[in-house]
Amino acid sequence: MLNIYLIRHGQTQWNTEKKLQGRTNIPLNAQGIAQVSAYQLPASLQQLQWFSSPLLRARETAVLLGVNAASEQHLIEMNWGTWEGQNLRQLQQDNPQDFAAAEALGIHLMPPEGESPFLVGERVTTWATGLAALNAQQDIGCVTHKGVIRAIYALAANWDMLDKPRHKLDFHCAQHFCFADGQWSIGELNIKLQ
Repeated sequence: MLNIYLIRHGQTQWNTEKKLQGRTNIPLNAQGIAQVSAYQLPASLQQLQWFSSPLLRARETAVLLGVNAASEQHLIEMNWGTWEGQNLRQLQQDNPQDFAAAEALGIHLMPPEGESPFLVGERVTTWATGLAALNAQQDIGCVTHKGVIRAIYALAANWDMLDKPRHKLDFHCAQHFCFADGQWSIGELNIKLQ
């Protein structure tokens, strides 16, 4: 079984502005740097093999965490297509019917020219399947994005994203998921980093 620990990157300026970042390569802001600098990885996570999304905000977070993370394209944030850089509330206000129809798709929500959370989950599952084929017993750390973590949580919790999740994820914590025989399950949620 793979034990995969996911940590979200620190805050960026677009996070504070509630903009959809997706693949846009935004760095951490001063608050994000301070936030991640205050994290203390539990001893059990310090010696893991680490991977990071190739986006700057995730790579900066890995450096601040003090881990030597290999860049991994499968961990990149969800592609928000033409919605990237836009404020979610503004999208809802500008096209309420279209946006409501998109939201009603839950895990299959597909922004124009983007990808759905389901496709994000499939992408990470493909990567995990490859890792398991090399060594079925591994403990791995990943610095990634909220969209990736939510997609894996959805698969592990059998959550269709049409209502509130059963668990509240704290994105200032590590999230532990297990992967075996092509299936995700929840290991331990909200592992403190401070």
